[in-house]
Amino acid sequence: MIEAIQVKPREWNRFTPGERLLRFAFYFLSVAAIVFSLKNIEIVPEYLLDAPAQLADFFQRMWPLDTPYYAKSVHAALIETLNIATVGTLLSLTMAIPIGIMAAKNVVPYRLLNWLAQLILITSRSVNTLVWALLFIAIFGPGALAGTMAIAFRSVGFIGKLFGESLEDSPTQAIDALKATGASPSGIFLKGYWPQVKPAFASLVLFRWDINVRESAVLGLVGAGGIGMAMDSAMNLFRWDQVAVVLITIFVVVIVAEILVTMIRRRII
Repeated sequence: MIEAIQVKPREWNRFTPGERLLRFAFYFLSVAAIVFSLKNIEIVPEYLLDAPAQLADFFQRMWPLDTPYYAKSVHAALIETLNIATVGTLLSLTMAIPIGIMAAKNVVPYRLLNWLAQLILITSRSVNTLVWALLFIAIFGPGALAGTMAIAFRSVGFIGKLFGESLEDSPTQAIDALKATGASPSGIFLKGYWPQVKPAFASLVLFRWDINVRESAVLGLVGAGGIGMAMDSAMNLFRWDQVAVVLITIFVVVIVAEILVTMIRRRII
């Protein structure tokens, strides 16, 4: 008789031993980083226990609101904040569009230029807006100009990167047809790439302007103009009723800008 061959059933594992080891290492390092951070930030338990009482006292000092402070100092600073965000966004477009085109490998097939564009975009994104503001304050002095330049240079990395990626993800059918007809590089871009990325680009610019409105609201804390300077002045004088007016104004402006941008994007896309 022929003996039946025993076939051992295959055992299915979701992860390979190497993957399980990497997952364990990731979780271990994450827990170790959290424990190390908690140990070194020196949390004082007494401050945590006292926080509710301090928070209640803080809100009591904010009421009633010093509403005349809005017309006296906040309104002009608010208009300056919106101007900083708007001009900074427009200024960033003059730099982000050519750099984004240069970063797109299918539009500019030169590796050295692609690397240079990526370096510029990474540099822009890696430096925080407040750090850019401090740099331009040292160059131009305190005021709205430093804030505008900080918003512009920070936005270049955001807009340029996403614009370049949109160009790289564009369908190639229309591009290939234009190349087959002998169209010039500028004609290929204007008639092939641009119509495909224009809606996404417009939405991207609106989204970045919305972000810049929020960021420009705090630039005044380092002297770069805008409504943050009004808040910093009120905080230095311990006028918490005036601080509350500034905070409410910022909150309302951010909400209105979000609604406005959402409505415009729905019409564009």
